[in-house]
Amino acid sequence: MNRPREYGTDEERRAYINSHMSQLHPVMKKLRELMETHPRGFIMSSPNPIMVLSNMLKLAAAKKCVEVGVFTGYSSLAWALSIPEDGKVVACDISTEFTDIGKPFWKEAGVDHKIDLRIAPAVDTLQSLIDAGESGTFDFIYVDGDKLNADVIYELSLKLLRTNGIIAFDNSFMHGYLLKPEEEDERQDVPVIRKLNVKIQQDPRVTAVMLDVGDGVYMCRKN
Repeated sequence: MNRPREYGTDEERRAYINSHMSQLHPVMKKLRELMETHPRGFIMSSPNPIMVLSNMLKLAAAKKCVEVGVFTGYSSLAWALSIPEDGKVVACDISTEFTDIGKPFWKEAGVDHKIDLRIAPAVDTLQSLIDAGESGTFDFIYVDGDKLNADVIYELSLKLLRTNGIIAFDNSFMHGYLLKPEEEDERQDVPVIRKLNVKIQQDPRVTAVMLDVGDGVYMCRKN
């Protein structure tokens, strides 16, 4: 039996996928358009993995979320729009330089009351949630920052998550660096994520799958 013919390059497939995604929430679209002209706008998460994860939050009826690495709050906004009125997103960042750009958009979308912005190292914020007795109560944790502490964040996240809760690590491909041989690592954070990806794959505490969306999202369900 002949194999089906494959059509299109990876770039063409991604363009096709992006062009067939539902429209963004109007406020998310406004924030995204604003950041298109910003010198650091390329840091913003791709829309398709955010849409996938937002759908997952709604399907799971998630209420309690954590985000590590807020930047201008595009993904924080997505999570807040995806959870009920009494839900919360603990948004972790170390600076208000970029979060101040996003905060008016949270307010415009009517979800600013759901977002608890914590300006402190993420490891400290996660530990403070554990110390406050919130272990095992979170539904979803999205990690898109502090790559050098990714392993510690993973371990703390597992404590905070309920059974069947999800940790999603963005940039699991590390912009393609992880597809190269290990000896070609050029950035300090690349070997950290390389090691963590292996650890997750072998970890009996989670069931994990890496999604080929954006720069790769490693989605881990706590068993």
